[in-house]
Amino acid sequence: MPTLEENLSKAEIHLERFRNDGVLNQVNGEAVPAASGETFEVISPVDLKPLARVARSGAEDVARAAAAAKGAFEAWAGMPGEKRKALLHRIADAIVARAEEIALVECMDTGQSLRFMSKAALRGAENFRFFADRAPEARDGQSLRAAGQLNITSRSPIGPVGVITPWNTPFMLSTWKIAPALAAGCTVVHKPAEFSPLTARLLVEIAESAGLPKGVWNLVNGLGEEAGKALTEHTAIKAIGFVGESRTGSHIMRQGAATLKRVHFELGGKNPVIVFADADLERAADAAVFMIYSLNGERCTSSSRLLVERSIYDAFTRKVAEKAKRIKVGHPLDPETVVGPLIHPVHEEKVLSYMRLAREEGVTIAAGGGKVEGPGGGCYVAPTLFTNANNKMRVAQEEIFGPVLTAIPFDDEADALALANDVAYGLTGYLWTSDLGRALRMTERLEAGMLWVNSENVRHLPTPFGGVKSSGIGRDGGDWSFDFYMETKNVAFATADHPIPRLGG
Repeated sequence: MPTLEENLSKAEIHLERFRNDGVLNQVNGEAVPAASGETFEVISPVDLKPLARVARSGAEDVARAAAAAKGAFEAWAGMPGEKRKALLHRIADAIVARAEEIALVECMDTGQSLRFMSKAALRGAENFRFFADRAPEARDGQSLRAAGQLNITSRSPIGPVGVITPWNTPFMLSTWKIAPALAAGCTVVHKPAEFSPLTARLLVEIAESAGLPKGVWNLVNGLGEEAGKALTEHTAIKAIGFVGESRTGSHIMRQGAATLKRVHFELGGKNPVIVFADADLERAADAAVFMIYSLNGERCTSSSRLLVERSIYDAFTRKVAEKAKRIKVGHPLDPETVVGPLIHPVHEEKVLSYMRLAREEGVTIAAGGGKVEGPGGGCYVAPTLFTNANNKMRVAQEEIFGPVLTAIPFDDEADALALANDVAYGLTGYLWTSDLGRALRMTERLEAGMLWVNSENVRHLPTPFGGVKSSGIGRDGGDWSFDFYMETKNVAFATADHPIPRLGG
């Protein structure tokens, strides 16, 4: 396994191009700066030093990208599914060939640890392969018979779409959105998050190097209130797929209303992990720790509320606290690091503000509770556990999006259910019990789009992914992705004469 020093040396080689050339847009197959010539700076959360200057795009840049996507749409949508399948597999192959480069760049851009990001590129390739294999059947429908009638349904790509992706695991989440759009026959304008735009640039380059035609996939960098707003308002863009904060999702819905845009939102979460006394407590503790402290706690599906049956609450939270205290915080390219620096000083301050708030609200800091010194002096925060909390506290209600877990006791099934559902969000939930009947009762009534029983988040790509309440609209995964990126048409054929009402004759 390469050492920290070896990984740093390789990362510096890959980052040098961004320091020298900046991060450009990609429009109609060409690398171009913003029309205004303006840029903004991105920094590494490791040491807060500049990584690159990035094109600060505006409405003119979005218009050019949308025109390119519109111009490429007819040919791409008309390409036989088998050809799209082969091309998307070539993109997957090219991702695998550059997996190490992608991982190293993403670590330095986001602060995520290499032990997780080393798999992100391979997961991205898997996303492309999964949807590539479905491209030949994407337009298929059903035959529905009625008396004297045969109905034939089919699907067709909706048109050019906008994809806006977040900063936490940007490479993987970009593939998760863009691969099904391309497989469906849509063309794309992609706006990555301004905090972590580097691997989006790598991804579009990889796709075009694998043979993707010009204009099918366009990249426009910029700020949300500038490039993002222009994208959601543009008339040529027929749908917006967005991953990010719930508040931003509300803005996008308002901005797209005038053009009646279809929207798909994967938004925030305040997800419960519910542990009953009859569960396998060691496995439950490992799963709870993994789901909040992996990926720096910066993911929508993290289990940020720990609901524990009162009879085992003290012992179980002690076990979790002990594990949290042993987690290594360090440089993201250190193979031993679990928690790296948070994405940006702005976000670090948000997370630290909740630690100050927790003390004001009267919780016990059982582990962590503040900033820690790390190599480079970046945005390092200790894995933190709050105990003696209740569900009315802000630390139990609001999405912190960091390595922070709030533990709350419950008395029985009804109490656990009430606590779990008493938040604005409803993305995921995790349930630990050996009672099958209880598992069935609880999962039926828990308000979440996805639930895992006696398991951490183990994704199966054909299954639907998405949330309810303030956690989102729509579902990704399997055929559900095509429901968003495609329109359904029904054609009814009369198979026998039927009485036609005669008017005026």
